[in-house]
Amino acid sequence: MANMSLSKNPMPTQDAAIRAKNFSEVALGYSEEAALDEAARCLSCKNMPCVTGCPVNIHIPAFIEKVKEGEFEEAYKIIIEASSLPAVCGRVCPQESQCESKCVRGIKGEPVGIGRLERFVADWHNEHFSGEVVRPHSNGKKVAVVGSGPAGLTCAGDLAKKGYDVTVFEALHLAGGVLVYGIPEFRLPKAIVKKEVETLKALGVKIETNMIIGKTLSVDELFEMGYEAVFIGSGAGLPRFMGIEGESLKGVYSANEFLTRSNLMKAYREDSSTPVMKAKRVAVVGGGNVAMDAARTALRLGAEKVYIVYRRSLSELPARKEEVEHAMEEGVEFMLLSNPLRILGYHNPDDERDPKNGFVTGMECVKMELGEPDSTGRRSPVEIEGSEFTLDVDAVIMSIGTSPNPLIKSTTEGLDVNKRGGIVVDEATGLTSRDGVFAGGDAVTGAATVILAMGAGKTAAKAIDEYITKK
Repeated sequence: MANMSLSKNPMPTQDAAIRAKNFSEVALGYSEEAALDEAARCLSCKNMPCVTGCPVNIHIPAFIEKVKEGEFEEAYKIIIEASSLPAVCGRVCPQESQCESKCVRGIKGEPVGIGRLERFVADWHNEHFSGEVVRPHSNGKKVAVVGSGPAGLTCAGDLAKKGYDVTVFEALHLAGGVLVYGIPEFRLPKAIVKKEVETLKALGVKIETNMIIGKTLSVDELFEMGYEAVFIGSGAGLPRFMGIEGESLKGVYSANEFLTRSNLMKAYREDSSTPVMKAKRVAVVGGGNVAMDAARTALRLGAEKVYIVYRRSLSELPARKEEVEHAMEEGVEFMLLSNPLRILGYHNPDDERDPKNGFVTGMECVKMELGEPDSTGRRSPVEIEGSEFTLDVDAVIMSIGTSPNPLIKSTTEGLDVNKRGGIVVDEATGLTSRDGVFAGGDAVTGAATVILAMGAGKTAAKAIDEYITKK
C-alpha cells in the first residue's frame, strides 16, 4: 500500500551535544522498517523526473521498487549499474537540489528520501553481501586515470566494467581523493570509502599511490608505457586566500590544509607528526559545505567557540541545508552579513615555535548589507560604513574556494586551461585539447560536488571507450 505521508521518514542522528565531541558518523541510517516505509512513498512515475536530476542517471524508480519488495540486493545491483560509489553518494550528494528536487511528491510535501534509500541499500549490501565481484573479460586495452577522487574512481570503474586494464595514479598515500582528505569522518566514514575502493579493485582496477603525475611520471610517459588514453581527475586542491593583512600569521589555515591534517593525517591525535594548533576560538570564513566541515571539525578538536563568518544572508548560504542545521545544533555561531577586513596578531620574539610571523589574536570584520544582484543573480554584499567590529579568535580558517593545481598543466604540452586554471574540455566528452587526454571533475570546473565529479567521470569513460574503439 502506498504511503501518502507528506513527510519523509526522519533520519536518526546522534544527539547534538554528544556528537559535537566525537568523530563518529552523525547520521545513523534507516532501519529496514523505515526504508520500506519511505520506499512506499514513491509513486513509480512513468516519466521518471527524478532520474533527470541525477548526474549519473541512476534508475531511481526501479531501485526503489526493489526496496518496496524487500529485494535489497537487487536494488543495489540497479544502483551499481550507474554509480560506482553508492554508499558515498547516499551520504554526501546534495539530493535536495538534484534528484529529489524533481520528485513529484515534493509538489505537496517533502520529496521521497532518495538519498537516504540509496545509503540504506548500499549499507545493506556492504553488511550482507559475501559473494565475489565478477571481473569482466579483459579487452587488452590500457587506460591511465590520474587522481582517485570521485571523478577518477567513477571513470576507472566504468572502464573496468567494459574490460579495460585501468590503473589509477594517486598522489597521496591513500585512495579516495577529497573523499578521504576533505570530508570529515563524522559525515563520511573512511571505512565506507575504503570498501568502495576495494569493490573497484575487485573489478580489476589497479591503484598506485604516492604517484604525482607531472613529477613522478608525466602524461607523455604514461602514453609511452602503453596507455591508450589518459583521464585527468586530479581535483582542485590549491586553496584561495583573501589577500588581507595577517594571513601569514600562525593560526591561519586554508580549509584544505586544516581538513587534510585532521581527516587524512589524524592531526587530532596526541602522537600526530603533523598536529594542528588546538585553538579555543575559531573563525571560519565562508559558507559552503567545506566551511561547515571545517567549523564542525574545529568543535570536535576542542574549540570553545566556533564562528562562521559569511558576507551574505542565511538564505544565500551555499552549503546544504542539512549541514547548516547540523552545525547550528552543535553550537556553531553564524556571523552572517559580515566580512573580514584583516587578521590581528602579536609578535613574541621569545616564542621558540616560530616567532617570525606572530600568532592570531583576533579578526577585524565589517557588517554588510545586500545590494543589487551580481552576474550570477545573487545580491551583491556592500559594506556598511562605520560598522567595523573585532572577533576575539586565536585561529582563522579560510574556506573561500580552491583552484586546480597547475602541476599537470605546466608539465603537459598542448593542454589548454582557462583563466581559473581549470582544464578546458569538450563538455559532451571530456576530451581536452590534447589527443587521447580526457579530464573531468574539479580539475575542470573548480571545486564542486562529489556527484557532479562522478557524472564527469562517467561521461569521460564513455568517450574514452568510443575513442579507443575507433582507433
